[in-house]
Amino acid sequence: MQTFLIILIVLAAIGALVSLVRGIVAFLRTSQADLTGTGPNISGMRQNKMMWRRVQFQALAVVLVVLFLMLTRPG
Repeated sequence: MQTFLIILIVLAAIGALVSLVRGIVAFLRTSQADLTGTGPNISGMRQNKMMWRRVQFQALAVVLVVLFLMLTRPG
């Protein structure tokens, strides 16, 4: 069970890292037209989506670490 939780923690951390990188790339691809145009900002929506996924992966990783620590606690 511990090995399974460690694998899940690593996968959640990798997911957070990938989401972070994708969000940064979306930020770097923002053009002047995106910032000054009318209507919804597609680049901004993409950035928000990636950063929200990062937060979700981080929360999952924290929950899994707490579960892991509870299961490995002696006594």
